[in-house]
Amino acid sequence: MYRGREGQWAFFLHRISGVAILAFLLLHVLDISLAMWGPEVFNRLLAFYHQTIFRIGLLLVIAGVLYHALNGLRIILMDFTSWGVRVQRQLWYGVWVLFVVMYLPALFKILPEIFGGK
Repeated sequence: MYRGREGQWAFFLHRISGVAILAFLLLHVLDISLAMWGPEVFNRLLAFYHQTIFRIGLLLVIAGVLYHALNGLRIILMDFTSWGVRVQRQLWYGVWVLFVVMYLPALFKILPEIFGGK
């Protein structure tokens, strides 16, 4: 049922996005804890995060969180309804439609900052 089809890709992407969210959370806790070294250290760190590579990382984090959340709702529907497993493929495509619709505002906001250098 799952091999090489939508369910397998949903499984892999859900695990990968979950690990990426965990890595981001650990990094976030680490850099927030740097605030205890004073405002100068923390402000330098914030300025460091305005580099292009971190803007791209921000887009990836937003994508990971959004996909993970929407696919989690798909999994809840599959687990707690009698019809969820039957339509799991359609639900996955629905996840992608919602993902694109919800991800576009982030792209419109962050891509000009990357290419415009703001």
